[in-house]
Amino acid sequence: MAGAQPKKTQGPVALDGTDLAILAALVEDGRATNAAIAARAGVAESTCAYRVRALRESGVVAGVRARISPEALGRPLHAIIKVRLGSHNREHVHHLYDRLAGLPGALTVFHVGGDDDFLLHVAVAGPEALRDLILEHVTVHPMVRQTETQLVFEVREGRGVLPG
Repeated sequence: MAGAQPKKTQGPVALDGTDLAILAALVEDGRATNAAIAARAGVAESTCAYRVRALRESGVVAGVRARISPEALGRPLHAIIKVRLGSHNREHVHHLYDRLAGLPGALTVFHVGGDDDFLLHVAVAGPEALRDLILEHVTVHPMVRQTETQLVFEVREGRGVLPG
């Protein structure tokens, strides 16, 4: 379902070595077949299918998606836009959060505490597109008091949350 939020767990879920092996296989290749995942985890295919279903139902596996290269689509310039609000009305904050997440080129939006209220990671075609995105979609919002933009030179994925 497009736009659906992943199921939230009620706290840490107890995972054994088989679960962790299945998760590692899914992280490595989210399109791997059940047979390939079962072989990597050292379990029967039926056990693997049951475990994957249980991991999804518990919210541990929140989804599997394609990673699209912004550069391949003509959006090589990445930036982090720090957004500070002048007002913190809950309804308006949620509205702005949705609006920022819906911007063209928005990769990730973080609602944060501290000096800034939102961090917006975007990918755009170039400096003019970045300027236009900020001026036409961010600073025009009446709640936005200030923005600061940082260019991103390189992006690397982190190790993730699996042990090992």
